Amino acid sequence: MLNYLIRRIAFGVLTLILISFIVYGLIRNMPGTPLTTAMSMVDPSREISAEDVKRLERIFGLDRPWHEAYFVWIGNVVRGDFGRSLTRPNAVVELIRQRVGPTLLLTLSSLSIAWLLSVPMGILATARSGRVDERLVSTLLYMLYALPSFVAALFLQILLAVKLGWLPLLGMTAANYDRLSPIGQAWDIFQHAFMPVLCYTYGSLAFDMRFTKANMEEVVRQDYIRTARAKGVGPVGVFCKHAFRNALVPLVTMIGLTLPVLLSGSILIERIFSWPGMGSLYFESLLERDYPTIMGLTLMFSVLTLIGQLLADVLYAAVDPRVSYS
Repeated sequence: MLNYLIRRIAFGVLTLILISFIVYGLIRNMPGTPLTTAMSMVDPSREISAEDVKRLERIFGLDRPWHEAYFVWIGNVVRGDFGRSLTRPNAVVELIRQRVGPTLLLTLSSLSIAWLLSVPMGILATARSGRVDERLVSTLLYMLYALPSFVAALFLQILLAVKLGWLPLLGMTAANYDRLSPIGQAWDIFQHAFMPVLCYTYGSLAFDMRFTKANMEEVVRQDYIRTARAKGVGPVGVFCKHAFRNALVPLVTMIGLTLPVLLSGSILIERIFSWPGMGSLYFESLLERDYPTIMGLTLMFSVLTLIGQLLADVLYAAVDPRVSYS
């Protein structure tokens, strides 16, 4: 196992370098620079001389070819320096630290709810496979899975916030958040987070339930399940003790790969709900051509994805003793 982990980590480092190199080249070749986007938002009557532009490009490191600038950036990252934002008075690490909490609040809540609901629903759907109630639930979840989350977000905002007024429309907290009691603050965040979490969760719930049901149906056709039934084991024991234990292997693998997907999908949802997380920061940084912040977030998302894949492999080996890595 140790040799396997070393090989995977080494391969992961090479993958990160390749990903960062490609992304850095892409963003540096996008139309516009941090200077042009900043100048487009100032008073048109105030012109900046060519000498000032060149001086600012030299200060921000924009006067170098992108491949040279990349090796400067990666060298700083190796030393633990992710640079400073070009459009905000903060270091990149500080910006990510400020935004990671709100994003994790949404993603971890969604992940927990989806798996706590989808696994029992998948087992129950397997037990009642082919019946009317199972077909209705499966059809409904298929329809939800086909509905894009950003479309659902807009419908939820119109219904629950604009027409009914039950929930706040945007943001993470209310204007009077600091004056609320701890319980009131928790309730305020819950109200603001309800719609974003719902948009995150329904698609994952539909997919995870179908994934659980598919694996359970494959397991229940095995010979040892027929043997357990022949010995008089009841339906609960067959499904929960024998079948689910063996269907757990691919489910555990899925858990390690789900969180990075949720993080990468946070950009649109956070933008729609004005949620102050990493997705909104990524979107704003792209508009502003804030290269250090874009690269810092890209590197973090890539690391999370590779860690999720490694965790899935390790959990796979832990759940299934037959698997060994040499």
